Amino acid sequence: MAALKELKGRINSVENTLKITSAMKMVSSAKLHRVQAAAEALARYENRFTGTVAALCSDPDVVTASPLYLPHKELRRAVVIAFASDSSLCGAFNANAVRQLTSALSALLAEGFAEITVYPVGERMVQAVTRPAFASRFAPAMKVCLDYRQMVGKYSFDGIAPLATQLMDDYVACRIDRVYMVYNHFRSMGRQIPTTDQLLPFVEVSVDNIGREAVRDYILEPDSDVLLATLLPSVTRIRLYRVLLDSVTAENAARMIAMQTATDNAQELIDNLSLEYNKRRQQAITAELADITSSLQG
Repeated sequence: MAALKELKGRINSVENTLKITSAMKMVSSAKLHRVQAAAEALARYENRFTGTVAALCSDPDVVTASPLYLPHKELRRAVVIAFASDSSLCGAFNANAVRQLTSALSALLAEGFAEITVYPVGERMVQAVTRPAFASRFAPAMKVCLDYRQMVGKYSFDGIAPLATQLMDDYVACRIDRVYMVYNHFRSMGRQIPTTDQLLPFVEVSVDNIGREAVRDYILEPDSDVLLATLLPSVTRIRLYRVLLDSVTAENAARMIAMQTATDNAQELIDNLSLEYNKRRQQAITAELADITSSLQG
């Protein structure tokens, strides 16, 4: 009887876990649909905007006046903006982001950068970069700035745009020489790809011939080089916000899949425990009937 009570207690415990994982899956699904809609809307805007800027950059008649487009000759100081989540229970999402950051930092050190400032976005990334083992691995080159650590839970363009503005000012003033973004790119519900993208200097995006001709058909006012110098800061802010939305989308997708897997495993465990419970209960009933029969015959 004690074994039956123990099995019943385990079944109840797993059922409670199943309720929690199922609820977390529903919450992640709702968050995913909301941020994914915002990311898709921004992506359409960014593609057209970036396409126009890329076509202007590729025009041989345009002299790019913006210093955001010109790489620095000396490579001394770099910045890496690293995105992760505020909480766990999202599979390998955070571990992949930290692993990608490690690779990016190692590559920058190998390239000759003497000072690297990391902006962790998300509490799990903050915990990773402030861990003594991680910090000592890249010391003394790595510095950490925690000014934007909470942007994952409170993502907004107005919240992240000041960081882009600050980095652009530092780049123009030659206080930094390159800026990268490390994040998990949302490819599909079951696939999030660790990615490193360069934010500054502006990397020319390839455009097809149709896109170039479409831009050249426009009458531009002011001149195209002045217009490009004005558009590049806006593109930089939009790209940084797009990566933030991309990372949050990937996080919620990873958490939704993780909770779905946990729910399925809990249901399978409940089925197995219920089968074992019924077997032992049947054995107990059979044993009691045998005892009663033998006592009556005696």
